[in-house]
Amino acid sequence: MVKQHWVVTGGLGFIGSAFVRVVLAERPDVSITVLDAMTYAGNPANLAAIAGDPRYRFVKGDIADAKAVDAAIGEGCDAIVNFAAETHVDRSILDPEAFIRTDVMGTHVLLEAVRRHQVTRFLQVSTDEVYGDVETGESTESDPIRPRSPYAASKAGGDLQVLAYHTTFGTPVLITRGSNTYGPYQYPEKLIPLFVTNLLEGEQVPVYGDGLQIRDWLYADDHARGIAHVLERGTPGEVYNLGGGNSRTNLEITKELIRLTGRTFEASVRHVTDRAGHDRRYALDCAKARALGWSPRTNFAVGLAETVNWYRDHEDWWRPIKSGEFREYYQRQYALR
Repeated sequence: MVKQHWVVTGGLGFIGSAFVRVVLAERPDVSITVLDAMTYAGNPANLAAIAGDPRYRFVKGDIADAKAVDAAIGEGCDAIVNFAAETHVDRSILDPEAFIRTDVMGTHVLLEAVRRHQVTRFLQVSTDEVYGDVETGESTESDPIRPRSPYAASKAGGDLQVLAYHTTFGTPVLITRGSNTYGPYQYPEKLIPLFVTNLLEGEQVPVYGDGLQIRDWLYADDHARGIAHVLERGTPGEVYNLGGGNSRTNLEITKELIRLTGRTFEASVRHVTDRAGHDRRYALDCAKARALGWSPRTNFAVGLAETVNWYRDHEDWWRPIKSGEFREYYQRQYALR
């Protein structure tokens, strides 16, 4: 019997769709309405497997449009989980304004809807990038935020609004800050799906600078379960870091993807000019989320191999994407580097 109605914004995207699939599979008492503007990364194919589930409803709309948000909430909802965001650092450098509109203004519209409809929980899905470059140690939730890209700054702006609404209005908010996420259904502008699909096509992969930037990797379903866990068990007004505990350099990831796709390093790698203001290292202290009862389940080597196999077996999903708008973006981003 359905007891809870959750609105999931950005549910056609990578992590959002993983969240919807996991929740509907593991929580029979929850129904979900997805609100998604269906921009380039919002793909209906990501939720094709659950499209016929009676607990699933879709509303096309922008989180910056209050009427669309009201339509998604309908007669009421118990929680809003906000995945909707412009997310790619490279695109934020090319077009910062779009990030401010969605990540800052859109978050504001959602927070006002929470107040207007008396929603009992609002969870903002954020990123470890708001902490900025971490030379040593690990970022804790109480550390100051020091975003260094337009993307990270827009996400930080949303986070600050969320926390301010809790202090000022008592809005029941939560924030999760996740590390780099990987897995099936990820739009191929990000490192792992871009490199895997390039390698499967026999193309080279563009490695920024020396490739020694360090990121922590978290499997998409583990990230989704962490968000659901915080939504149900977290303390309003608090921030929770969600990391995979799998720190690797980009070059290490590249070499492993080359091995898994049967290519050779010399023929596959093209070093390109590094990203402007590229953060060298991110690292999260996740003790707070672990104390709440969450921990990732997926071994990184296993998860990465399964991810490569998924892209190998689902060319019908990614080949149409890597044309049109994506091809234009790819040429704009890498051709002169």
